[in-house]
Amino acid sequence: MTVTRATSPAPPAATAVLLRLLRQLGCAPTGVTADVTWAGPVRLPLVDEAGVQAACGLMHIHGRRDGHPVPLAMDVAASVAGILAAHGVVAALIARARGLPLTAVRTSASQAALLLAAQYLAADNAADAVPVPGPGLPPPFVSADGVRFEIETLDAEPWQRFWHLLGAGPEAIRHGWPPFQLRFGTATCPLPPELHEIATGRPFARVLAAGTASGVVVMRVRETPGLAPESAPWRFEPLAGTSRQSYHRPRELPLEGIVVVESARRVQGPLAGHLLRMLGADVVRVEPPGGDPLRWPPPLAGDCSARFRAINDGKRVAEADFTTAAGRARLCELVAGADVFLHNWAPGKAQALGLDAADLNRVRPGLVYAAAGGWGPEPGAGPKIATDYVVQAQSGLAAAIRPQGEPPAPTLLTLADLLGGLVCALGVLGALHTRIRTGIGSRTDSSLLSATAALPRSPVRPVWTDLDRPLRTADGYLMLSRVARPALGAGQAVLRGARQRSTAEVLRQLAEAGLPAVPVCTDLRQLAADWRFEQALEITGDAAGGRMVSVRPPWEFW
Repeated sequence: MTVTRATSPAPPAATAVLLRLLRQLGCAPTGVTADVTWAGPVRLPLVDEAGVQAACGLMHIHGRRDGHPVPLAMDVAASVAGILAAHGVVAALIARARGLPLTAVRTSASQAALLLAAQYLAADNAADAVPVPGPGLPPPFVSADGVRFEIETLDAEPWQRFWHLLGAGPEAIRHGWPPFQLRFGTATCPLPPELHEIATGRPFARVLAAGTASGVVVMRVRETPGLAPESAPWRFEPLAGTSRQSYHRPRELPLEGIVVVESARRVQGPLAGHLLRMLGADVVRVEPPGGDPLRWPPPLAGDCSARFRAINDGKRVAEADFTTAAGRARLCELVAGADVFLHNWAPGKAQALGLDAADLNRVRPGLVYAAAGGWGPEPGAGPKIATDYVVQAQSGLAAAIRPQGEPPAPTLLTLADLLGGLVCALGVLGALHTRIRTGIGSRTDSSLLSATAALPRSPVRPVWTDLDRPLRTADGYLMLSRVARPALGAGQAVLRGARQRSTAEVLRQLAEAGLPAVPVCTDLRQLAADWRFEQALEITGDAAGGRMVSVRPPWEFW
């Protein structure tokens, strides 16, 4: 595999996250080094967080609700690069224990950003891609007494009942459901203004009562980021018995020969399986008879949803109906030959089915059993539905991603779901590392809520100037590097006239002045076609046969 030399210092946030996660896992990376860069294989002068978010599409996706690119006010790409580096280090330790002498791993903030954007890249580049809905006013809502709140339901009937109880008209209710339902895939949610007006005219107590009566989750948005807890985002519980498996030496990738059985839906669990597959594991995805319903929503890449393929391609598929004895027996048969079982089932489902950790450990002694939940065991967490946006609201992440002067609001980029998958996969790697050394399997529990702690954040939101936001040009936007600001000097004149000149011309003039800047991606189709990203992306098929844009594995090992 290709190994390139770092061209800029490691992102500080990535280093901090990597060291903290390895400490929490109890993994001393003896003999393994990690190299984290800003640009990685992307051929752009990326030297800071803002440049990575701009070039790799995060500002574009996060800003869809506003109709223009908007930065996330946190070191999201660098922090996720730190999580990926931790994946790589622990995977290399597993490989070393199995006889493959890996000594180093490399990843980058740009690869982290592209991984976060993977489902949107796939959808926007599909042959039958549909236009993304325009900007509009999504949740959160504001009550008559000034409380900002998010709502969540996955079904149309509770949605209709909730708004009917608050007094909304049938047309607004009907027109609001499609954008609300599709916001996970489109990162925009233009709701009818009447729904916001209805919320503004009702006290929060009445909103809560309507939520309780209808089955809609109502979650107050925290006004401050709060500090991410120092506790680890997983709980590990050793399981009885030991594994007697002898591990064969992998040829190239660290997890070759490791079998993972995955029963998961949406993003969190499937992304965890996807990451393990990219590290070399053989992932068997168990779906209901007829297939996961999320295989079919457009846009399609070939005969399957592009979003689904973005995190599920390359997995083997088996079907089983867990409501039947035969289906449960089929799952046990698969687990009997596996090293890992991974699910993101609702609370209590595993116990009700007789498929909890102790049950499956009897089938496969030494099993690593990974449960990826929503709220987890945190005090006050209940069985109510836990999805991305309500978790962002409750955790303080919705405030942390916004600068001072802006009201807190979750990003419609599914950040909590993505963090949940990243953290779950790292928990599996930590448990596999323990099992290979000791023969003892374990249960590892993580949640969307605990995963938000993987992003370090300040309790005080940053204060932005105009230079912290994309600069408008005649034909787009550009982002000036933060490291350029102390030497801005004569470049001020270039910036003042930027709206009258093309992005390419302004970038050239800034480069001549020694001021690094990058164009802001505002079209994921153009990003996929840009030769500077060709080493980070893989494009298969064509317009006739089902075009698919995938993010390549974000690690290099040697």
